[in-house]
Amino acid sequence: MPPTVAVVGGGISGLAACYHLVRAPRPPKVVLLEASGRFGGWLQSTRTPEGAVFEHGPRGVRPAGPAGAETLHMVSELGLAGDILAVPRGHPASRNRFLYLGGALHPLPSGLRALLRAVPPFSRALLWSALRDLLTPAGTGPDESAHAFARRRFGPEVAEVAVDSLCRGVFAGDSRALSVRSCFPALFQAERRRGSVLLGLALPHGVAAGDGAGAEAALARRARAERWSQWSLRGGMESLARALVAFVSPRGAELRCHAPLTHLCRRRGRWQLTLPDATITADHVVSALPAAALARALPAEAEPLARELRAIPAASVAVVNLQYEGAALPVTGFGHLVPSSEDPALLGIVYDSVAFPEHDGTPATPGRPSLRLTVMLGGAWFRQSFGDPAVVAPELLLRRARAAVSDHLGLAGTPARAIVRVQQDCIPQYTLGHWERLERIQRFLKEQELPLSLIGASYSGVSVNDCIASAKAAVGRILGSPPLNPGVSPRVPTPHPTPSSPGVPLGRQRRTK
Repeated sequence: MPPTVAVVGGGISGLAACYHLVRAPRPPKVVLLEASGRFGGWLQSTRTPEGAVFEHGPRGVRPAGPAGAETLHMVSELGLAGDILAVPRGHPASRNRFLYLGGALHPLPSGLRALLRAVPPFSRALLWSALRDLLTPAGTGPDESAHAFARRRFGPEVAEVAVDSLCRGVFAGDSRALSVRSCFPALFQAERRRGSVLLGLALPHGVAAGDGAGAEAALARRARAERWSQWSLRGGMESLARALVAFVSPRGAELRCHAPLTHLCRRRGRWQLTLPDATITADHVVSALPAAALARALPAEAEPLARELRAIPAASVAVVNLQYEGAALPVTGFGHLVPSSEDPALLGIVYDSVAFPEHDGTPATPGRPSLRLTVMLGGAWFRQSFGDPAVVAPELLLRRARAAVSDHLGLAGTPARAIVRVQQDCIPQYTLGHWERLERIQRFLKEQELPLSLIGASYSGVSVNDCIASAKAAVGRILGSPPLNPGVSPRVPTPHPTPSSPGVPLGRQRRTK
């Protein structure tokens, strides 16, 4: 009789784990437990009768790197290749990003001119920041905040404007609290490897194990040949979750909604999972829950593990989708970010219609095309700006979003459609010492010999690609050798921003359950 693997949490990570489990040559019995009434987690899309698509979570995925190629292979296997909406690197949504500072929009500097001359919002040519990085000795501490790292290597202006905005766009987080080692490992390792971030990124350093392994899937080859910077799906990102459900269900996976895990414990060598109306047993548990949710379900004897899990915080984000008729943007690009010094409550605005005009739908009035925008509010500043995310009034958030669109983009009219979603605790925050916390978690699981795998955004990467990769890695260890192996997936977080973050897809090409 095959062993039973219980996957807890039906977001993209849990669904990806089920996908890889059922595709095994000798698959185990798979049970997926999801607390809510739907699968997909933060992959949430609304499609109107007119064909417009509004994303309330990730709105695009980066194709680059091994993880990006693996996601595209999954998409192809699911029969979704024909639904891909690709954005090439030369597209305005790929080339143009903006900062809102001092009451004005500024294009993010690029090219030789920005290197040699001062380009607003920066008061000095970026050449001086580059020289500072080349001349500054490498740090010696085991970790550092993203803000302190950037200030030390590139100067205060880069830290307070660029890196502050980047952390808000990727993690909805505070650069003074986030760990550079865990959030931007490529930058941290570049400095350690070459003594300079720029040299470390520019000079070759070999290929990580597995990075070049395996034949590249046709869809990944196409993405590389056509120079995609990001992609989405014609039906919205939630269609990826629906396709995974349709794939695993007829292949023996048992999928249960409205099945929250209330308690997890070991009984006679097996896991006992307590639900509100039932108890099931399993040989191995794959937790795709947020870290804090898993901590609440653990027994008293696992308190050392629960304590580490509770120490991984998460930020809440208000996602406000707006649709205007006959309106035009003053600039064309992916969107703009807002530094915390300008407005802590407002993280940024995505110009959805620029990247994916296919999602605009049929205009209600012929000749008056629609314009879709998404305003992101809150993050690490949610409570100080709006109060408790569980009870905040949607009308307050809508007024704040409309005011931002009017002030920043000059769109003062009434939107034809508005949708407000408060995504509570949607983006884990990798604060200082996160890497040590993961090591302690791994050590506890190993010492206790617990057949428990931890996957998802709480640990080693918050992008869609990261979540899928962590699920695949965990399943590989589970199926690799008996007994079923525990652990936190060692997936290295994507080292640059993508538009695939669960709550705040604003950063420059980088960041659920």
